[in-house]
Amino acid sequence: MESYIRISNINDFLYCPVSIYLHSLYEGFDRKAYQHTPQIVGTIKHENIDQDQYSTKRRYVTGFEIYSEKYGIAGKLDVYDKEKKAIIERKTRIKHIHTGYRYQLYAQCLCLTEMGYPVESLCLHSLEDNKRYPVPLPAGEDLAAFERTIEEMKHFDIMKYKDHVCERCSSSIYGPLSW
Repeated sequence: MESYIRISNINDFLYCPVSIYLHSLYEGFDRKAYQHTPQIVGTIKHENIDQDQYSTKRRYVTGFEIYSEKYGIAGKLDVYDKEKKAIIERKTRIKHIHTGYRYQLYAQCLCLTEMGYPVESLCLHSLEDNKRYPVPLPAGEDLAAFERTIEEMKHFDIMKYKDHVCERCSSSIYGPLSW
């Protein structure tokens, strides 16, 4: 069976490809042992999605498992608004709309579409300031760049990064694991 790329790893991969490998080394440990405050806050803020407590309105579907055979990706959807046919990806605080944020939404959109759900709009929701940022649907060069990223992730080889030195990794939760 072919393994799927986690949608949540797309943003990490764009942050630094090695970070996904380093993150996998921590997976067997209690999160409290390695997460910094931003990761802990994000986990706490995500609990109401994971526990399906976002809203009592039936129009919202939360924490829904999604996948795409075509792209070999899978994950959980934050919020799908059935009435507006909209995907809402929640982040603790959005200072800048990173490519990884957009690609997470693209992945969710492509999964849902392949699974037969209509998607007409995408948006990022910043929890701290309660602002929403529309994101265009994947198309044209943006879709092609997303597809190239997924292919790069499928063919990632940690051995090509043997002497990896990265400011991002060394100043993050992965710092102690940097070689």
